[in-house]
Amino acid sequence: MAFALTLGGVTFLLAVIWGGPLIEIMRRLNLGKQIRIEGPQTHLQKMGTPAMGGVLIVGWVILITVVVNTVQIVRDREIAESIVIPLGVMVLYAILGAIDDYQGFRQRPGVGMLARRKIWYQLAIAISAAVLLFWRVNDQHGWLAVPTIPFLVDIGVWYVPLAAFVILATANSINLTDGLDGLAGIIAATAFAAYAVIAFLQDQQFLVAFSFVVVGACFGFLWHNAHPAQMFMGDVGSLALGGSLGVVALMTNQWLILPIIALIPVATTLSTIIQVASAVLSRRFFGRDIRPFKMAPLHNHFVLIGWSETQIVQRWWLIGIVGAMVGIALALI
Repeated sequence: MAFALTLGGVTFLLAVIWGGPLIEIMRRLNLGKQIRIEGPQTHLQKMGTPAMGGVLIVGWVILITVVVNTVQIVRDREIAESIVIPLGVMVLYAILGAIDDYQGFRQRPGVGMLARRKIWYQLAIAISAAVLLFWRVNDQHGWLAVPTIPFLVDIGVWYVPLAAFVILATANSINLTDGLDGLAGIIAATAFAAYAVIAFLQDQQFLVAFSFVVVGACFGFLWHNAHPAQMFMGDVGSLALGGSLGVVALMTNQWLILPIIALIPVATTLSTIIQVASAVLSRRFFGRDIRPFKMAPLHNHFVLIGWSETQIVQRWWLIGIVGAMVGIALALI
């Protein structure tokens, strides 16, 4: 734990130091945020803010993780698989997110890659990771930890589609949460810290180190993303964080409690689903548009009713911390 925390601290310092040069590079390359007109009007002032800051997180996580684990990766196949899978998912989702961000700057301003195309790439990555976890890490077992049950439940091959869903859903939920200054970074860091504690209790040292390196990188990014943000995370960061968080949850076998630990991303996703479903169904059955929220995702609703970004982020973080505490408690039962 001491070594993992030290790695997190070092990663934080490196991310803080190199955040400024990255911001300047993104400005010179004109990689600025494009604001969609249907969003809150208060967000228009963010137009042009550098918006691929997730590179800062992913880059340092890759570098620190590879440097620290190189010898173990060469010597121990089991450890190699356990490190490569979460890191590989992070890299692949980061690449996909970077392409999406770049298209949003150059080809389809404010929109990016078509959703129906992006989801297939996301699904392919998620299924590949799920298969590797099932066949290589779990030795053809679909392990699931259930609170209050003192043994792991083997759900067999059903693990593969469920694990793919966990990875895909977590990636997109963190992506939806990335809407206010500092929000996605602090929520993701809290969730990774919770799973680092769970992994430590399971003596999965490599996973503890990986998780705290991610926490340190997120904190370093937040140094530059705190309101008013100097740079945004972009899909390159949010998809990578979400996808790797799903893998970490699966590798601890404690993925049933992920919706509690990631309570804010889950609520954000549900608010979007409810908003869209309500609009479609109300137009079909009542002939008029009925929506429960002023705007989705959920944080935009609170922006429109008068809460400041700082209020929302701080209160969402408090909820996230409580969710993480409850999740860890359930993992101990």
